Amino acid sequence: MGFSVVVLETNPRVAQSLAGKLSPHFHPVHLTLSGDELRERVARSRPEAVVVDMEYSRLSDVRDLHDDFPSLPIVCTHRLPDEELWIAALEAGASDVCQSDDVQNVLTSVLRSVAVAKGAAA
Repeated sequence: MGFSVVVLETNPRVAQSLAGKLSPHFHPVHLTLSGDELRERVARSRPEAVVVDMEYSRLSDVRDLHDDFPSLPIVCTHRLPDEELWIAALEAGASDVCQSDDVQNVLTSVLRSVAVAKGAAA
């Protein structure tokens, strides 16, 4: 199995765009539509990173995921992230928060977060 990533994104256009951008770096890219499906996929496939749409998820979901998988990088996305959301997400265990339609920035953040996590584990 290669380096996989799990994406919870409710906007199909954004989900496909993220999958396209992530797929050269991660195989496979698992697209999920619910928090339960995300959690099940993470537990089963042990991905290198997770991308979570914060318009659909709650900060408690991020906190629970971080508590259960503390070394897993979690990059949150939001249509219009503000400083308050960014701080709250980081406090909940997220690695970063990006604007959901800035796919290049999401990719950069995921790659950076994975590199940091691997460096911490080494």
